[in-house]
Amino acid sequence: MSDIIKSIILGIIEGITEWLPISSTGHLILADEFIRLDMSEEFMEMFNVVIQLGAILAVVVIFWKKLWPFTLDKTKGYSYITKGGGLIKKDIMDMWFKVIVAMLPAAVIGIPFDDVLDKYLHNYIVVSAALIVYGVLFIVIERRNRSKTPRYNGISQISYQIVLAIGLFQALSLVPGTSRSGSTILGAIIIGVSRVTAAEFSFYLAVPVMFGASLIKLLKFGFSFTGAEAAVLAAGMITAFLVSLAAIKFLMGYVRRHDFSAFGWYRIVLGAAVLGYFLIFG
Repeated sequence: MSDIIKSIILGIIEGITEWLPISSTGHLILADEFIRLDMSEEFMEMFNVVIQLGAILAVVVIFWKKLWPFTLDKTKGYSYITKGGGLIKKDIMDMWFKVIVAMLPAAVIGIPFDDVLDKYLHNYIVVSAALIVYGVLFIVIERRNRSKTPRYNGISQISYQIVLAIGLFQALSLVPGTSRSGSTILGAIIIGVSRVTAAEFSFYLAVPVMFGASLIKLLKFGFSFTGAEAAVLAAGMITAFLVSLAAIKFLMGYVRRHDFSAFGWYRIVLGAAVLGYFLIFG
């Protein structure tokens, strides 16, 4: 099997698992046992992070109107700030300030300790444990919240103290296998945010976080790609983008009708499978 085809398969896995709260890292670690690219370890470390750029572009495309605050014409449903000859949608700018606050905990911990986290936590035991523990938490918390009404049903209703708390939950995703979207959504639900709002905010929060993580990995690897490396990376990113379009739309439709318990059970099964596989064949 060629590296391009392998990269496309990995792009499919990334596009699905990045947005569903089931841990893209756990899936990619398991996939690496069966679909190993014929590339250097340094390239693979960079590839597994930068492939996320394709996935994040899907968020930008789907939510463009909710993400881009600048306009020349007024539309209903927004309040505006006049700036020069244009207008700025105040609600969208407020949302971006909240995203910046929420990303601070992960940035403060993740940037200086990136190499340490990779060295000591990027292994099947940690990933399996995180998959299982958070799977149990999803089930327990959803059962606890079954009869409760969410206190916050829109990002505009969430205070800066709350988004900082959500950011602290997101920082837990620095542990491989936790899932960035999973920890963010779970934390928001615990605080009292509705599932739809929690999922949407996790998507917005992913934009600067994943761009930043990808930039760090690219700077460490350098920008001198061989032709084969560039082709493999491009194939993975394009595939991740296309699959992410479908995965995000699926999740937003799913959470309007269902809770996250099914993802909790899936995480438990996957965590047990990863642990069992490496104990037997590792």
